[in-house]
Amino acid sequence: MSEILMLVALMGNAIAVGVFSATVLGGVPLLLALPGEQYVHAHGFLATRYDPFMPITILLTVLADLALVAAGPGTALRLLGGAAGLVMASVITVSITKNVPINHWVAAQDPASLPADWPERRSRWQRWNAVRSALALSALAVNLTAAVVLIM
Repeated sequence: MSEILMLVALMGNAIAVGVFSATVLGGVPLLLALPGEQYVHAHGFLATRYDPFMPITILLTVLADLALVAAGPGTALRLLGGAAGLVMASVITVSITKNVPINHWVAAQDPASLPADWPERRSRWQRWNAVRSALALSALAVNLTAAVVLIM
């Protein structure tokens, strides 16, 4: 059972890191290069493509990691599973408290009449996206370590 849980955690975590990496490396620079009115439309298009896929993927990763705490053989695997699960839970927290509210704010904007704080709002989303991307990558490193512990 631990092997299946580890596989689910690794797959979900790796997919999340891949999507976040694509966003950091390609999506964000593309969006920031667009004029504000085009940004609103492009952001809306992209945001709807990732929901509900990303939240489900990240939640499954958290659940698999936390299940390793209960079912994993050995203290090291339990500690690593718990650490990875908590870090991935922090990805959810950043998403819900920081990125999602900005997404909703962007979606509510009139592209023809953007507010004065428009550049700061875009930059804030970019910073929080980088934070959650780094957290997901950190969790993947912990999950990979847990996988090594499991097969040893």
